[in-house]
Amino acid sequence: MTLTFYTNPMSRGRIARWMLEEVGAPYETVVLDYASSMKAAEYLAVNPMGKVPAIVHDGQVVTEGAAICAYLAEAFPDAGLAPTADERADYYRWLFYAAGPVEAAVTNKSLGVVPTEDQQRMVGYGTFDTMLDTLEAAVSAHPFIAGDRFTAADVYVGSQVMWGQMFGWMPKRDAFVDYGARLAEREAYVRAAAIDDALIPKKE
Repeated sequence: MTLTFYTNPMSRGRIARWMLEEVGAPYETVVLDYASSMKAAEYLAVNPMGKVPAIVHDGQVVTEGAAICAYLAEAFPDAGLAPTADERADYYRWLFYAAGPVEAAVTNKSLGVVPTEDQQRMVGYGTFDTMLDTLEAAVSAHPFIAGDRFTAADVYVGSQVMWGQMFGWMPKRDAFVDYGARLAEREAYVRAAAIDDALIPKKE
């Protein structure tokens, strides 16, 4: 089994790192920089978008954070991070909600893009507040996003919630703060964050 992880410690690669640490399988890390190696021909052969994260598992390429989380949960079932039959609906619903409406709404907000009333029918999230209220209800319904048990969906949804608060993209509503606090206690999260933090170049 070979598992190679392409990342940058200051990127969405941190989501995949967390998931890899949750899975517990050995993997090789290839750190890329934005200015050169991420756009080099060698990496573009892996991901033509020239973005991280990406993994190559036994010759199979997987990109996109949510897809990597779902893939690893299924590829390494012994980790117990894939959904049970009862969890499956909420697992996929909120995993892809975070990758779709949440990601789009947060990106637009950070760029100063506010859809008009007519445009709200076209964008997948409607309004930023609608997206937030829906996400708040989701993280409030259970201790974890798919129920009473931590799953791979929490890695992706949780990353969006924690980063959103850290960078000021999301308000610090009690439900978001409590959900993030539960996730931040996980050993794999702490371990992954330490690995990536150590890879960030130190300022002179």
